[in-house]
This record gives sequence, structure tokens and C-alpha cells, in this order.
Amino acid sequence: MRINVDSPPTRARVVAFVILFGGLVSTPAQAADGGTCISDIRQVVARMPTPMMMKATLPKDLTAKVDAAAQSSFAKAFTPGAVVGVRTPEGTWTAAYGMADPSAGRPMTVAMHTRIGSVTKTFTGTVIMRLSQDHKLSLEDSIEKYISGVPNGDSITLRQLANMTSGVASYTRSAKFTDTYFAKPETVFTPEQLLKVGIAASPLFAPGAQFDYSNTNTILLGMVIEKVTGKPVAEAFEAMVFKPLKLLNTSWPGQSPKLPVPYAEGFTLQGNFAKPDAPSNATFWNPAWGWTAGEMISNMDDLLTYGRALGTGQGLLNAETQEERLKSIPGAAGYGIAIGCIDGWVGHTGELPGYNTAVYYHAASDITVVVQTNSDIASGNCAESPTLANDPRDSVCSSPATRIFAAITEALGHKFTPLPAR
Repeated sequence: MRINVDSPPTRARVVAFVILFGGLVSTPAQAADGGTCISDIRQVVARMPTPMMMKATLPKDLTAKVDAAAQSSFAKAFTPGAVVGVRTPEGTWTAAYGMADPSAGRPMTVAMHTRIGSVTKTFTGTVIMRLSQDHKLSLEDSIEKYISGVPNGDSITLRQLANMTSGVASYTRSAKFTDTYFAKPETVFTPEQLLKVGIAASPLFAPGAQFDYSNTNTILLGMVIEKVTGKPVAEAFEAMVFKPLKLLNTSWPGQSPKLPVPYAEGFTLQGNFAKPDAPSNATFWNPAWGWTAGEMISNMDDLLTYGRALGTGQGLLNAETQEERLKSIPGAAGYGIAIGCIDGWVGHTGELPGYNTAVYYHAASDITVVVQTNSDIASGNCAESPTLANDPRDSVCSSPATRIFAAITEALGHKFTPLPAR
């Protein structure tokens, strides 16, 4: 997640919460066909993990290729450190590069916890799908059934909130939100406060008419989860995702700015105090403003497990429900029910001030790739995203985790081509 405001004076310091699916741009909604990005959905859902996947390491020749790709792309990514993981039917490989805390000389390790930003949305979407599977709600329910006061609420479905076609504006594009947050990053926002800001700028368009990536959509879904379960959303995540997958290092911080140890310090050019030659340390900026759209914390081992489960549904959803989720993705590069797909890679990116994450599963080859970085600073020839003063600007604009992830996919022979960053 990154913060977007449309006013030109603030573009230098405030950038959009962008994922790789055109998050900033309103585009006509597409009909989902599910057959372009993922060719054989039933096979993907039915494919069981191999015994070697968890117990063996990648072959040496492949390890050398992936490591070389990670190192060369890390050198072009403006991040102090990175953690990289690849899991294939032949085995798993992980590695850490650079520093978790440059000032203390503390190196990055594979066990580091980082904030995973909008990857949180996939957890929220998974719980919504599980509640649908259990007949506790329907994706065709209107949001008005659960939450009152949303413009067009009687016409906006839960499905449209999940696939970003609701027309509800993102609170992160409002100066009312960003002016407060960037002046005082320790500010605690409640879901109700966030929703109020998003609603004030809504509707952007008629429900279902266009695609527009809005964090308010996923805040609303979080509220629905609490309404339906009668429990705090943290308990729903624990019961329906963390516990089934045995994710012991994935956590919901709530209103606390703390991270579990070990953790990586996070650096950003967002906010009122960062300079191109002096990024801000955003490690303990309060994450509550992201709520079910982006405040979760995790580490490499858990994200590799979760990445495959997100793609196959195994351990989370039954086959029929997972097939529905994958079929919701509209075309070769589209966004479905809180999940996206490009070039056969299913998953999500996440950006929060100080951190950038990529979690993807390649449906055809049964490969999961995860990248965590302790910086959200873009590098390359960026027109809008702020870059460091010493950036040579001699490469395509990219966030750090996306740059590393794309290089690794090419080394694996399944190239991922991200939409151009700005």
C-alpha cells in the first residue's frame, strides 16, 4: 500500500498505494473469464504438494541462477535489505541480503518480520470466501445489509468490494487523511474514521462500471467479517487462516506499532520529514490506518506456506470455492476477489511506508516466490514516485520487492512482466 492524493503539490512526497494491477487508474470493468491468466484451474486446485517441496533444497544449478538474479536486482533496488524465497516441487531456497538495521550494522536474516501491507487484503478476501463457503454470507449480498450509510450501498455487492469495482473512494487519496498521518505517523485511526473519509468522496462511479483500487473497499469487508462472526477480525484471521496453515509468525498488530523480534527497520521517502538524501525510518509508524487493507506482519517461512495456499486454496477453502475465486480474475492481467494475476502468477504485492512485499504463486509450475524488503522507495526512471538523490535513474521505475521478484521469475523461466510503475 502507498498513499495517493491527486493534488499535484503533494505528489512529490505522497505516492499511491499501488499494486501491480493498475491500482491508481479507473478502468472499465471486465467480465471474468478465468481462462486467460490461469489455463487449468481445476488442475491447480487439485495439485498436491510434493514430498520434496518442504524437505529438499533447490538443485544447485537453479539456486545459482536465482541467487544471481536476486543479487543483481537487489543492487538496483534502493532498499537496505531483502529476504527472498523460492519454493518449487523440487525444493525450497531462501536467502537474505543487506541490512536489517544499517545504523547498527545488523544484517538481514531469513527469519526477519516485516509489515506486508496490501498482502493483508488477500487474508481478508480469504475469510470472506470462507464465510461464503460456510453459507454465512453471499458475495452477492449488498453492503447495505451489513453496513449502513455507504453511497449506493443497496447496489454495491460484497463481490464488487472485493474486486475493486464498487465505486467507493479510497480514504488514502484524501488530504484529510494524509495530512494527519504524515504529520503524526503515530496517529491511531479506527475503521470507522477511515470509512467516513472514504465515503465523503464517494461514489466515484456506478457499482460495477469501472475498476478502481480502493482501500476503503477492504475496510468495509473487514467490518462485514466482524458483523457476521460476532468477533474481532483478528480472531477470524486466527481461526480461518493462521491456525489451519500453522502460520506461527504471522500477526495482527491491531493498534500497536510494535513488531515481533527479529524485525527489520523500514525506510521510506513518504511523509513530511523525509528528504531524497535522508529517508525516514518508518519502523514504528502506527499501522492501524491500514486495518484489514494492510496492517499485517509476517516472515518468509509463513509467506511461502501462505503463498501456495492462496493459489491452490488448500488448507483454506474447498475446491469449489477456490475455483470460484480464481475464476473471478478477469483476463491475462486482472484483479479478482482480493487477488490478482499477471502472466500466470497469482498473488499480491504490499507496500506500507518502510516496507514492500511480493507474494505470488505460479499456477502452471507450482512455484511460490516471496520477496520482502525493508524499504518502499522506488528506483529507476520514475516520473512521480520519489527516488533517492543518488538514484542513477537508468532502469525502469520499480518498487524494490517488485524489481527483485521480476528478476527471479525470469531466472526461473516464468517471466513476470509488471505493469510500469510511475
